[in-house]
Amino acid sequence: MPQPAHPRPAPIRVCEGLVRGATAAPGIVSHLGIPYAAPPFGPHRFRAPQPPAPWDGVRDCTAYGPVAPQSAELPEAPSWSPGDEDVLTLNIWAQEGSSVVPVLVWLHGGAYTFGSCAQPDFDGTVLARAGLVVVTLNYRLGFEGFGQVPGFPENRGLLDQLAALRWVAANIAAFGGDPDRVTVAGQSAGATAAASLLLREEARGLFRRVVAHSAVGPYFSPELAGHVTREVAAEAGVPATAKGLLGASPEALVAASDRVARSWKQDAGTGHRHYDPVLYGPVADGTDLPADPLAAHAAAPLAGVDLLVCHTTEESRLFDAVGSTVKVTTEAQLAQFCADFDFPASLVAAYRDRLPDASVLDLYLALLGDRAFCEYTHRVADAHVRAGGRTFLSRFARRRTDADGTPLVRAWHCADIPFAFGNHHDPALEFLIGGPPTAEDDELAAQLVSAWAGFAATGDPGWKPYEGGEGDAVRIWGAATADGPPRAAWQGVDLGPERP
Repeated sequence: MPQPAHPRPAPIRVCEGLVRGATAAPGIVSHLGIPYAAPPFGPHRFRAPQPPAPWDGVRDCTAYGPVAPQSAELPEAPSWSPGDEDVLTLNIWAQEGSSVVPVLVWLHGGAYTFGSCAQPDFDGTVLARAGLVVVTLNYRLGFEGFGQVPGFPENRGLLDQLAALRWVAANIAAFGGDPDRVTVAGQSAGATAAASLLLREEARGLFRRVVAHSAVGPYFSPELAGHVTREVAAEAGVPATAKGLLGASPEALVAASDRVARSWKQDAGTGHRHYDPVLYGPVADGTDLPADPLAAHAAAPLAGVDLLVCHTTEESRLFDAVGSTVKVTTEAQLAQFCADFDFPASLVAAYRDRLPDASVLDLYLALLGDRAFCEYTHRVADAHVRAGGRTFLSRFARRRTDADGTPLVRAWHCADIPFAFGNHHDPALEFLIGGPPTAEDDELAAQLVSAWAGFAATGDPGWKPYEGGEGDAVRIWGAATADGPPRAAWQGVDLGPERP
C-alpha cells in the first residue's frame, strides 16, 4: 500500500517574508534556497553584499539555490549556468519542534574557486538529528568573490559569509536555533574562511565557536592578488581596471581564470604556482583582513572564541589521485620543488628520516600536504593558544587497505567530512572513503558527529584542550595513533602571505 505523503510543515516567518520547507527525514524539516543577500550582479557586482528583497506570499524553499559562477562539475552536485544570479542563499535543517538548540553554520571548501553547499556530503539531516540546527550556504567564488578589482572591496566571499551570519543572528530562532550558540565550521578553503572571521571585529557576537578541518594556507598578499588580476584580465582581453573587469561577463572571467591556472600548472617556470595552481584566496590587505591569521590571531578581536581544528594525515594524496597537482618522481624534480618553496635541506632530511622507504613521489606529496594543510593547521592552533583561546586538535587517519595491507584509500583531503556529517553511506561519496562503509565506519561517523555536536553545544568535543606543546593532547580519528608533521623541522619555514 502506498505510504501517505508527509504533510508540508507550516510556514516560518523570516525578516523578508514567509518560507515553507519540507520534511527531509522523519522528524527533520529542511528549508533550502533561502536568500540571505541580494544577487551580487548588475549594480551589486564586485560590491559588498546587499540585503535581500522582501517577498509577498509564502516562498517555496524545497530546492537548493543556484551555485556561484564556476566551471567545476562535481558528482551529484549542481553546476553553474550563466544567467544564474540568485547565488547567495542558505539552507537549514532542524528537528521538528526544536527550541533554542545550538547552531552549526557550514562553509564549504573548493580552493575558493568551485563547490557549493548542495554537495551530498553536506546534507544536514544527521547532524540535526544529533541536536543541532544546521545551516549551509553558498558564497561568491573565483574572481567574483576574491579577485582584486580597483576601487572595490577585497574578499567579497568572506563578506558574503558575514552577511549570512547576520541573517542567522536575526532569523535562526524561528527555526529553533539559539543565536547565542552559533558555531562556524568549514573544511579546506571553508576552514580558512572560518579562521579569517576570527580576525574581524564586525563578527563579534555572531558566533561563539569555530571548527576548522584542513585549514589551508598561506594567504595572498595584495601584490599577488594584483598579479593574478592582471593575468586574468589579459587572458579575458580586458584592461585590469574596474571598468574593464565590470565589462567582462562572469563566464568570461571563469574561463580566463581556468586558462591561467592551466598555464601555471603546465609551466615549470612559475615556481610554487606550478604545483599548486590556485588563483584565489583571502587577501591579507591590512584593512579588510588585518593580517594573515598566523600573525594576527595573537591580537585577534575574537580570540576568546573556542577553536577545534583537524587535518587528515595524507592530505595531498587526493590531489595526486585526481590529477590536480603535477607529478614529482625524480630527485631533480624534488630538488626543484624544494627550491621553488624555499625549503631548507634540513626539512627534506627530516622527511627522509621519517619515511626511509618512501619514493620521491611519496616525499613530495608529504611535504606538499604538510605545508599547505597539516603544518598550517597546527600553526593556526598554536596562534589561537597564544591568544588565550581554548583550542582542540585532532587528526583524521582512517585508511582502507586490502588483505595485504596495501592502501585502497588514504586518509586524504576531504575524507573526514562524510563521517563528520554522518553521510558516509551516500554512494556518491564512495570514492572519498574507498567503497561502501563498514560497521567500524559507522562507529567512526557516530564519534565524529558526537564530537561536533558536543563542541557546538558546550565547547567540549570530548578530549582535553591543546596547549601548544609537542605531543600535546590530540584526538586521532580512525587509527590508534598517527603522527602529525615534524614540527621542529618546520621551524623557520615561512608560511606567511604569498607574493608573486
